[in-house]
Amino acid sequence: MSRITALTLDQAPAATRPALQNIEKGLGFLPNTFATLAHSPAALNGYLALAQALGRDGLTAVEREVVALATSEVNGCDYCVAAHRYFGGKAGLSADEVLAARAGTLNAVAKLARSVTLQRGLVPDEVLTEARDAGLDDGRIVDVIAQVTLLTLTNYLNNVARTEVDFPPRTA
Repeated sequence: MSRITALTLDQAPAATRPALQNIEKGLGFLPNTFATLAHSPAALNGYLALAQALGRDGLTAVEREVVALATSEVNGCDYCVAAHRYFGGKAGLSADEVLAARAGTLNAVAKLARSVTLQRGLVPDEVLTEARDAGLDDGRIVDVIAQVTLLTLTNYLNNVARTEVDFPPRTA
């Protein structure tokens, strides 16, 4: 049972309704994590602004999903694991690749994301060396860290709220 209620559009603060409507229009439904985040217009709008900016970073859509899966697994967020298993599949990850991303073993991006999350940023030199040897420059390393930060917000929100998992969506 959820500990923080997912709001309907009618219940949401007026400052969050346009964003929620855009999310619903884009996805075909309003995911509970956004309906929960909507309790705070600043948190919702800040999350969406960072997510939009990171959508133009140096990572591919698949790499962003890999970061999401690795981070969400470490943080124990069942909601985000389910959501990004769905979005990762849509981006082209196979079921085996999703499992490897969650374990942090798929590639250098997964390993770096897992290490950043597990070590709370205190990443060993070897992990950075491996990331660089795999072709990640400093810009992409920072992009991975930013993605981890974005996911940690929703991971923590969903863990505290016990957000009801609504992935895969019924509209899919």
